[in-house]
Amino acid sequence: MSLWLLFRRWAAHQFHALSGRNLLLLVIGYTIISYALLSAVGESALVQSPTDFLYYLVVSASTVGYGDMSPTTVAGKWVVMLFVIPGGLGLFALAVGRVASAFIDYWKQGLLGRRRVSVENHILVLGWNEQRTLHLIKMLQYEEKGHRAIVLCVRPDIENPLPGEIEFVRTPSFTDSHAMAKAGIETASCIVIDNSEDDVTLSAALFCANQNPNAHILAYFNDESLSDLLKMHCPNVECIPSVAVEMLAKAAIDPGSSELHHELLSTHKGMTQYAVQYPASASPSTVAPLFSGFKQQYEAILIAIDAGQGVELNPPLDREVPPGAKLFYIADERVEQINWSKCT
Repeated sequence: MSLWLLFRRWAAHQFHALSGRNLLLLVIGYTIISYALLSAVGESALVQSPTDFLYYLVVSASTVGYGDMSPTTVAGKWVVMLFVIPGGLGLFALAVGRVASAFIDYWKQGLLGRRRVSVENHILVLGWNEQRTLHLIKMLQYEEKGHRAIVLCVRPDIENPLPGEIEFVRTPSFTDSHAMAKAGIETASCIVIDNSEDDVTLSAALFCANQNPNAHILAYFNDESLSDLLKMHCPNVECIPSVAVEMLAKAAIDPGSSELHHELLSTHKGMTQYAVQYPASASPSTVAPLFSGFKQQYEAILIAIDAGQGVELNPPLDREVPPGAKLFYIADERVEQINWSKCT
């Protein structure tokens, strides 16, 4: 084995084994020795002040070489040729390599979901169903328009599917306190749980409700019986049952229903469905003036209300709407500011 190959292996091992502390000690030692050697050979212009000396050292080590400062004595030129420049280049390369390695490692940690996210009041999505999850995130991004950050938390060994757009955390289990803390479960304002296994969804929902009882929690179930079980223990969790069979049956009886459902739920085309809370400070009203006001002022159609006893679809015009009730409407876009005085 050649000496050059042995040297390369030794150098590579030393580089990876070199800690930040030892690198700092090398830089300090290099600086002190350089100062001592330049002072010994009479390079007073280079060492007359700490600022001038450090400036010359950095310019030489980084190979910038402005030329405004240089050794004037023969011995000084030899010191610079044999020690200052070679030693500085080596340390400069090591420092740049370490900084670049740290940045790359930080980026990879985020890409692989191993880093704690630093967000609050965010939407936490638990579960990975490939294209379905991506479509869900795209819809959330469209609706939020940058208002709330989105954090995806998954169990499979995958990388961040949307780097730069969402935060990403991997966890061995949705009931792992340490891993879920990295996803900011306690500070999330909304938690969406969507897994292919209903038992995982159930356990995750129970854990989330315990860790963050103030969050708006939504859980998707294929089996409605499990959603009923969850509602018994966590009444505030909103359970979303599978309606695929119902949509098929409805489309079979009333052709075109599937397209209507798609228009109602789509965030990318057609009228879509939204919800808003009737202000707690407002006076009680009825459906009639609200229905008329929504249509006249915002080209929106009021379709349902929830006054605390569940959603009432297509309520009568004389139905009373108390303060704090939730109103559901259809519009081209979400109405951000509603002038309630003109709607009642």
